[in-house]
Amino acid sequence: MSAIVIDGKAAAQKIRAGVKVRAAALREKGVLPCLAVILVGEDPASLSYVGAKEKALTEAGMASRDIRLPQSTGEGELLALIGQLNRDPAIHGILVQLPLPAHIGEDTVIAAIDPAKDVDGFHPFSVGSMVLERPGFLPCTPLGVLTLLRELPLTLAGAHAVVVGRSNIVGKPLANLLCRRDLNATVTLCHTGTRDLAARCREADILIAAAGKPGLISGGMIKEGAAVIDVGVNRVADPAAKKGFRLRGDVDFESALERAGWITPVPGGVGPMTIAMLLQNVLRAAEQQEQGHG
Repeated sequence: MSAIVIDGKAAAQKIRAGVKVRAAALREKGVLPCLAVILVGEDPASLSYVGAKEKALTEAGMASRDIRLPQSTGEGELLALIGQLNRDPAIHGILVQLPLPAHIGEDTVIAAIDPAKDVDGFHPFSVGSMVLERPGFLPCTPLGVLTLLRELPLTLAGAHAVVVGRSNIVGKPLANLLCRRDLNATVTLCHTGTRDLAARCREADILIAAAGKPGLISGGMIKEGAAVIDVGVNRVADPAAKKGFRLRGDVDFESALERAGWITPVPGGVGPMTIAMLLQNVLRAAEQQEQGHG
């Protein structure tokens, strides 16, 4: 058997097309949805991510306010800027690209963003709302994963989902969302302290790899017919590649193809969905703020 490869690009394009239509409707009311993107320093991966986000916003008929700050920017200076953006009615969403330089506290910066503009879903208020199943912005990558899973011909209710990785950005939110009453999966959250990771993975009807370790999950660790979602985006040195590296997931794709029922590739799986969900969150923020001011 060979797994069905899930086309994240196609799924993302469908969502982006819907966002474009809704953004046009807002513009007709005189509202231009706008995301402020703050980048501190010159991290190459961050520059690449920010560029992709800005391009996607433009294609969707939304605006991007691009704010580039030097590596030496102080925490107070950044917090003051966020305060200005919070008060600016033309800005509907605020995204601070992570990681930040070591001298700036990420938690402090994230907590400074107005939850109504927290389109990343990282603010403690957003996280609390997610846990309590209250309205709020959900983090983009977990939301993208759930959207892909909902498109598959499998029953999430009662399924055993195993999440490998416990980051605040992907692993923990996913584990939380999957066991919500509307999805009803039974969730096991694995991490570096898990004993016999392979055995836990083989129990999964849905296996989500989000550990940030290339090739961590091999085909032998996958239950036959399982849905495998690979969130890992790891840069692996490759002198033959144009950029000197290639992207590799947390799952060994070739061996997993022989066992899984469905699998996401890297790149072209979860990555495009993350950006599509960000666009959706920005649009939703603009719609909600327009209603609030109307």
